Amino acid sequence: MQGIRYYDLRQVRGYGTRIDIDNGAVEEAGTSFFDDTVIRALGPKGWGVVTMDSFVPDAPTSIENAIAEAAPLTAVTHEDILLAGVPGPVRAVPALREDPAVIHLDEKIDLLHGIERAARVPEVGNTRATYLERKETVRFMDSSGIDISYDVTRCGFSVMAVAVRQGRMQMGRESRHTISGFNLRHQEGMGEKAGRTAVALLDAVPARGKRMNVVLDQELGGVFAHEAVGHASEGDLIKEGNSVLRGKIGETIGNRDLTIIDDPTLPEFGFEPLDAEGMAVHRTEVIQGGKVHAYLHNRETAPVVGNGEPGNARAMAGSIPQVRMSNTFIENGDIAFEELLEVCGTGILLKGSRGGQVDPGRGVFLFNAEYGYLIENGECTTMVRDVSLSGEILSTLHDIELIGNDRLMYEGFCGKGGQSVPVSDGAPHLLLRHAVVGGSGTD
Repeated sequence: MQGIRYYDLRQVRGYGTRIDIDNGAVEEAGTSFFDDTVIRALGPKGWGVVTMDSFVPDAPTSIENAIAEAAPLTAVTHEDILLAGVPGPVRAVPALREDPAVIHLDEKIDLLHGIERAARVPEVGNTRATYLERKETVRFMDSSGIDISYDVTRCGFSVMAVAVRQGRMQMGRESRHTISGFNLRHQEGMGEKAGRTAVALLDAVPARGKRMNVVLDQELGGVFAHEAVGHASEGDLIKEGNSVLRGKIGETIGNRDLTIIDDPTLPEFGFEPLDAEGMAVHRTEVIQGGKVHAYLHNRETAPVVGNGEPGNARAMAGSIPQVRMSNTFIENGDIAFEELLEVCGTGILLKGSRGGQVDPGRGVFLFNAEYGYLIENGECTTMVRDVSLSGEILSTLHDIELIGNDRLMYEGFCGKGGQSVPVSDGAPHLLLRHAVVGGSGTD
C-alpha cells in the first residue's frame, strides 16, 4: 500500500482459567476465551495501529483492509523510525509434563482447596488461594512474508495466610508458576509454609533502621536485579534519558565478579520462543564483570541507542510491543552461604519480597522484605519484621562484596505501560556492606 514501509500482525488466541478460594469458599472458578489481533503499519514518520477481535488473517483482503484502516494514523506521530534486525527462528517450547487443559476444573478446585486448607495452621484466621492457567496460540506475520506460529501454556498458584493474635495480624505468602505443566499436585507444603510464616511473624520483633551489613536471599536479590538494574537497561528508557545506566557502556559500576543477565531462552516462567516483533530471542549480559555491557532492545531502540540487539519486545494479547525483561538474574559466584554469613559477622539477612518502588531515572530504590533475621557472630538469630532496603542503584552495586553460589529463580508478573507479562528473576545470596536498612523498631 502506498506510503506504508512495513507492517506486521500479531494474533493471540487461547483461553484463561482462574480459581479463587477465600476462607474455604470458592469465589470464582471458570474459563474465558480470547482472540486478539494487533496490526501495526509504519508510514513515512510513524506507526498506525489497529486492534481487532476474532480477526481472520487468511480471509481475502482482510489484512489489506486492516492496513488501510491503520494508514491514516501514521501521520499522528512525527518521528523518523528505523527498524533493526531480521526475523529469527522460533525456539522450541518446553514440553508439558502434564497438560493442564486435560484436567477437569473440579479436580483443580479440589487440589487448590487442599493447598488452602494446609495454610490453616493454629492462629491463622484468614486464607486465600488463587490458581491461574493460560494457553496462548500466537501467530506473527509481516510484510516481508514471515508467517510464524507457536503455542505456550503457563499456570501457577499462590496461597496467602493471615495470622491473628490479640489484635495483631501478620501475613505469609507462597507462590509457584511454571511453563512446564500442571503444578497443583502435592503442593500442600506450600500452604503450610505460608501459614507458619504468618504465625512466626507474630513473634518477630520490628527491625531497627540503620546502616549495616546486609545479606539478601535469592528472592530479594532477584527483585533487586529486576527492578533496579533490569528496568534501567531497557532501551526505551535509555532512549528517553530516563535511566541511570545511560551512557555507561564499558563503565565499572559494581563488584568485578558481578554479572547480571536477561535470558528469554531459559525454560523459566518468562520464556519466549520469539519476541513480539518476530525477532529471535537471545541471552543478554547487561552487566558483565561489574561493567555495563549491553542494553535490552526492540527493533526501534537498537539502531538509535546501540549496544545490544533486538529481541526483547514483549506484549500482552491485544497490546503493542514494549521493551521488556524476561528471565533476569544475577549469575552465581563461588561463595557458600555459610561462609557468606561468617564474613558478614554482624548484620541482617533479608528474605522474600513485599514489593517496593524504583526510579531508574534518578537511580534510587526502596524494597520491602517479607521478613529477616539478625546476624550475630556469623549466625542467624532473632526474626525481624517490617524491614526494608533502600539506596542508590550504582552505589549499592559497588557495595556488593560477596556473591553466593546458590542461585534460585522466582516467578511473577511485571507491569509496565499498562501491560503485565510473566517473568522470572533470581540471584544467589549476596553480601552488601553498609547498606541502608529501614525499620519501625526503636532502640
